[in-house]
This record gives sequence, C-alpha cells and structure tokens, in this order.
Amino acid sequence: MVVTNPCAPDPRVLRHAVWMHQAGYQVTVHAFDREENHPMSENHHGVRIMRYRIGKVAYGGTVSTYRGIRRFQRTVLRTLVHDLPAMVYCHDADTLRIGHALKQNHGVPFVFDMHDLQHTWVRYGAPHSRIRTLVSGQMKQRMLRRAKEATTIVTSSQQLDEDTHRGFVEWLAHHGLESVAIENRPMPPFQDKKEPPTDHWTVGYIGRVRDIKAFELLIQAAKTLPPHHRPKIRVAGDGTASAKVRTMLLDEVEAGTLEAEVSGAFSQAQLGELLQEIDVMYAMYSPLRGNILQGALPVKMFDAAGRGIPSVVNDGCLMGDVATKEGLGTTAVWGDAESVGQALFRMKQEVAVLQATGERERKRWLDSMQGIFAELQ
Repeated sequence: MVVTNPCAPDPRVLRHAVWMHQAGYQVTVHAFDREENHPMSENHHGVRIMRYRIGKVAYGGTVSTYRGIRRFQRTVLRTLVHDLPAMVYCHDADTLRIGHALKQNHGVPFVFDMHDLQHTWVRYGAPHSRIRTLVSGQMKQRMLRRAKEATTIVTSSQQLDEDTHRGFVEWLAHHGLESVAIENRPMPPFQDKKEPPTDHWTVGYIGRVRDIKAFELLIQAAKTLPPHHRPKIRVAGDGTASAKVRTMLLDEVEAGTLEAEVSGAFSQAQLGELLQEIDVMYAMYSPLRGNILQGALPVKMFDAAGRGIPSVVNDGCLMGDVATKEGLGTTAVWGDAESVGQALFRMKQEVAVLQATGERERKRWLDSMQGIFAELQ
C-alpha cells in the first residue's frame, strides 16, 4: 500500500491494510513522513508501516509540496521495482503514478482507493485562478487516465437513492469508471454512549484543521447564542490552518466571548478520550472544496455517531442526506451563522445511533476485492 501522509494514523489506510492482512496477505504500507517526526518502521496489527524521509515537505498546494511528492513517488517506485510486490494498493490519486508504472512496466496489478477528489484541492486557496483551474483540470484527466488501468476501484461515498445527492461512485461512473463505495465507518466495539449534558456543553472539531473558513463560521455561530447558552469549543488536530485557528480561538477566550480548548495531533488510541469530552460534533466545510458538493462524507461524523454524539454538517449535499436519513445529526446552511448556532444547540440533547458500522464496510470491501484476489492465486 502507498499513501502520501505518514499514516500516523490514517484510519482508512490502516483499516484496509488490516483487512488485507486478515485475508492472508503480507502487507507493507509505504508512507511519506513529510515532517520527519514519526518512527521509520512500525508494526500495526501485523501490518508493517515503512516511512520515508526525503527532506521535510509542507502540506498544501505549493510547488515545493508537488516536488516533494514527486521525490517520494520516485523513491517508492525504486524500492518496489527492486523487490516486486504481488499487487499495489494506491491510496488516493497522488499514488496512482506508482501503481500505473508498475503495471505498465512489470505487469503488477493495482487497486485504486479514491478517498476524495484530490484535484479539487489545488483550487481551494484561489478558486478563481485560471492557472490553478488549468492545473486542476490536468490533474483530473491524469487521474482518470491512470485509474482506467486499475483492476479494482473503491471509493468512500455513494448516493443513497435517486432522491439524494450523488457520491463519488456516481462521479466516477459519470467518467466511465466502475467503483464500489466503502465508507469510513468505525469498527465496533464502541465506548460508552453520550449522556446529554445537564448544564455546560461542548462542541468539538476532532480532525485535520485545514479549512479556516469553517472555524470562522463556528465562532460566529457560537456567538449568535445567548452568553449563558454558548458551548465550549474543543478543537484537536494538526493541519495547515491549526496555528491560525488556535490564535483565533484564544483571542475569543481572552476577550471573554467564548470558552475554548485547542490541542494538536492525536493518535487513534486517543480519539475515544477526545470524543468523551464533546456533546456535538461540528463537521461543516466550505463548499468551495469540490469534495463537499460532489459527495464527501466526514469521518468525524461516523466516529462521533459510534459514541452517540450527533453532528452538524452541510446541507444541500450527500453528507446532509446521510446525517438526516440515518439519524446521525442535522444540517445547517453554510455561511448562515444563526442557522449553524441553532443547529448546534438543537443537537445538544440528542443522542445519535450508528446503525451501520465498519463491519458492513468490511464485507463490502472483501466482495470488491475478490477479482484481484483471484489474480493473486
């Protein structure tokens, strides 16, 4: 398996790697330790994680980031050519170059696991830039061309029915590619369920901190509530916007308008403890990110629901359909601070129920992999 983050952790990557190991295969995750602060080799439930250090590389859509990923791709490719694997499992579009090259030159089959629409990220910082639009279009076409060579394609979302918004399965089908949806739902057993708060309550954002506009909206939303009804805001996670978000929240604390607590990166083992601190999960994102309107489903919504915590998500897209149809939370209008504030307050007393868990997704994944498993016999 190949992924361009340090896999420390990446729940989807590790979940599928463990499922592969349990199916009887030896699995190594080749991961990119961009900040060079994780163990170079690690064992995770029988899966080896091999991390590459080729110079520190920042996250984001910069030229230096692109060059760093290219160095990582070349290094992994040289490693795999030296000792050819039976198959390559490509997590996201920026690893497809490796799988495609090994198939073209050495006949090694590959799986494409599309977590999101990666080509949309390059436009996020400047959505009206002609240069970024051109680059994004080139990335999209290159991804589609390479994905056609995959033996199997899995992705992370699918339309619920004809009355709901489309997911990534439908996006790929529109471009002539067949895929199977494997959602990012947690595996049981789960810890104790949420108990509605009697007095003080907490809204949490637990995950990668990359969308500054989402936190600006959260702060505005909390401040639309009367002071004695305002929640504490709990943010945990690293990311490109983490420093700015920390400063924004601490400024509010200093001004006496909000109570907030901010911490950095966390391990998968710490996730449960963090979720126990919150009553509502905030999982809203700027629609400028193409992923949102095209079918992204936030992992944090499923992780929270597993412990009875409801989420507030964007309306007018698939994540809103899933949240409301499955009782995982409610929706709010992006950009409408009062709508978001009221939605958060309504969810304060609610308890979510996650009816479909990672066990269902594991069965779907095993079914989707039968074709390539047959090739490996």
